[in-house]
Amino acid sequence: MSRPVRALILMLFVAACGSSNYSAPRNLDNACSIVEQRPHYLRAMKRAERRWGVPVAVQMATIYQESKFVGNARTPVKYTLGIIPMGRQSSAYGYSQALDGTWDDYKKDHGGWGARRDSIDDATDFMGWYFKKTEEDLGISLADAKHQYLAYHEGRTGYRRGSHFQKSWLLRVSDEVADRAILYDAQLRSCGMV
Repeated sequence: MSRPVRALILMLFVAACGSSNYSAPRNLDNACSIVEQRPHYLRAMKRAERRWGVPVAVQMATIYQESKFVGNARTPVKYTLGIIPMGRQSSAYGYSQALDGTWDDYKKDHGGWGARRDSIDDATDFMGWYFKKTEEDLGISLADAKHQYLAYHEGRTGYRRGSHFQKSWLLRVSDEVADRAILYDAQLRSCGMV
């Protein structure tokens, strides 16, 4: 093989390794459409469901709320005086919007040192792990999208203290997550995906 051909193959290989598709699928209101566009999402969620017991529809509704299925989603940048960037609102990143500290706990507890928040496989496994711990600590059913989401957003300590009761917007959002989980479950059943 000639040197230019080897160089071209090497460049294509390096480019393929570095590129990722972090864009959201189209039609986020249709679970069947999401799964048709990104079948690996369903495989990852079913793996997490088998391992941790969290229903696929609950995972999907939470990911929709947290990142709209954008793999490299971040919180907005804060500005001082409207123009001076002062960092991000939090360290939340990826499909699951996991915070740095919680992600580190997951990696220590679960042994996944190579886990990445922008990987759907790792993000769904993280959510399964977190929801399972919530079930163990707070007694919230894995199928209870509303209260699992509240504990996910506020943290288990915040949920235990009732911090969510002071946030009417969050209670509204948690109802939307619960409604979306019901919608996604019905859609996935209708197209034979679960």
